[in-house]
Amino acid sequence: MVTDKQVRYLMQRHQKERRISVAAVQSGMDEKTARKYIKLGKLPSEVKKPHNWRTREDPFSDVWEEVCGYLEDNHGLEAKTIFEGLQRRYPGRYSDGQLRTLQRKIKQWRALEGPGKEVYFPQEHKPGVLSESDFTSMNSLGVTIGGIPFPHLLYHFVLTYSNWETGSICFSESFESLSEGLQNALWELGGVPHSHQTDRLTTAVHKTGNPEEFTQRYKALLNHYGLTGKKTNASSPHENGDIEQRHHRFKRAVEQSLMLRGSRDFNSREEYNSFLQKLLLS
Repeated sequence: MVTDKQVRYLMQRHQKERRISVAAVQSGMDEKTARKYIKLGKLPSEVKKPHNWRTREDPFSDVWEEVCGYLEDNHGLEAKTIFEGLQRRYPGRYSDGQLRTLQRKIKQWRALEGPGKEVYFPQEHKPGVLSESDFTSMNSLGVTIGGIPFPHLLYHFVLTYSNWETGSICFSESFESLSEGLQNALWELGGVPHSHQTDRLTTAVHKTGNPEEFTQRYKALLNHYGLTGKKTNASSPHENGDIEQRHHRFKRAVEQSLMLRGSRDFNSREEYNSFLQKLLLS
């Protein structure tokens, strides 16, 4: 669902870029949707139709206790996973179009009765200013290639304002992995933000006390793309919080999709990479 915030950012980027395809990617929406809102010149909240139809009978009232049981036992379960389970348990009872109804009910349950959320102080983000990246281990997902365990990392890149994200498979937190991942992300984005932040990666950031803030190779990479380098403070790793949160959400999405897929084994690395890219774009 496209938000007012996304459309405002889309309008700003379109005025500067003039290319709808690039502005759409930077705003986190597909080109068709972007064209629609640019043509309308209105925000999503301004084009919503008033609710003037009768509320339908709740199709999940008979199984709601069962659904709550799933949610209480495993807070990480997604509505879609539960819905697929209900379809298997009660064949013919639930059509695909009822998924959104269940998603709304679960969202309301989590707001009123779900586990408490971690308290944090949100940062103010501005469009086109800050990007963050980091490495995260994917080993806990138990992925195999041709039946053989596939230990690997994901280089993960995100724009903190729009939460546009991408990533690439790698096998170490080396400069080569950082350089390849960052450059692939910028090419896919089709533009360069003002600054880029990492945590205190030894391949990018010198230890405290060194007169040079960044390593020579990382500084050259930043200069090549006109990026201003930023790093977290040694005592404040949470400053890279956006990318850490995206790590958590993305790996949860991968876990859910693997459960629905019914197998964690892939025929090739290319097939697995395609699986990940579809999730990053969704």
